Amino acid sequence: MNEITYVGRHTTVYTVARHAHESWEYVYCTQGGGTFFFGDTQLSYKQGDVVIIPPMIPHSNASEQGFNNIHINMDAPILTLKEPTVIVDDSNHFLLNAFNAAFYHYYSESNERAALLSCYGNLISYYLIAYQTGRPRSSVVDEIEHHIISHYADCDYKLDQYLNSLPFSSDYLRKLFQKDFGVTPHQYLTNKRLQIAAEALANVGVSGNSVADIALMCGFREPLYFSKMFKKKYGVAPSYYVKTRHAAQDERPDPDSVKLMLEEE
Repeated sequence: MNEITYVGRHTTVYTVARHAHESWEYVYCTQGGGTFFFGDTQLSYKQGDVVIIPPMIPHSNASEQGFNNIHINMDAPILTLKEPTVIVDDSNHFLLNAFNAAFYHYYSESNERAALLSCYGNLISYYLIAYQTGRPRSSVVDEIEHHIISHYADCDYKLDQYLNSLPFSSDYLRKLFQKDFGVTPHQYLTNKRLQIAAEALANVGVSGNSVADIALMCGFREPLYFSKMFKKKYGVAPSYYVKTRHAAQDERPDPDSVKLMLEEE
């Protein structure tokens, strides 16, 4: 499933003659744009678009300006499309990164080549499913989310300063972001910090970090403020949260002890 059978790259091509494949074809336009022709129908595409073509559908490709692309052939993908479709990559270019990686590993001599291609086949297919079924977000919302996730751990992170640097009013950005996420950018930042802190607190026994350490690593300079915000979201203080998570883990049977008990019976 999701098996990559071929990866190629076109640089500054203007036409591709009519042809068909026995496998699925994913075409990522890395530069330029053009039009795919499928009998009586056609699909226009531009840089950042992925054209998905199911098996045995004859198609040709033409462009006045020329186009560059990475094209992948894949057997047994998990996609359920019946007709050629255009899917747009997000502003973080995660799909482009995956296509580039698949191209590199397809031609590499690494011992892990097959395993890595299998991973990228799955990754690309699941990305395409997510982008197909999810409601597309504006590029500026994606940009804001990416910036927050990249800087949440910085206690000196100035979200307002970043938002003011964008060519939109702060009120417009707040409403646009809230429409997609249900919270404002500032609420999203706080929630993300608390979410990551909760995950870190659940692993205190492994990491050896104190509550104050985790607060600082998640962007909270003041432990008391962190404790207040954490309790507001999760209903308990961070220290109590650690105790309850450890108690829950202690109640789980040790897999090795269970194995020993079974062997002794």
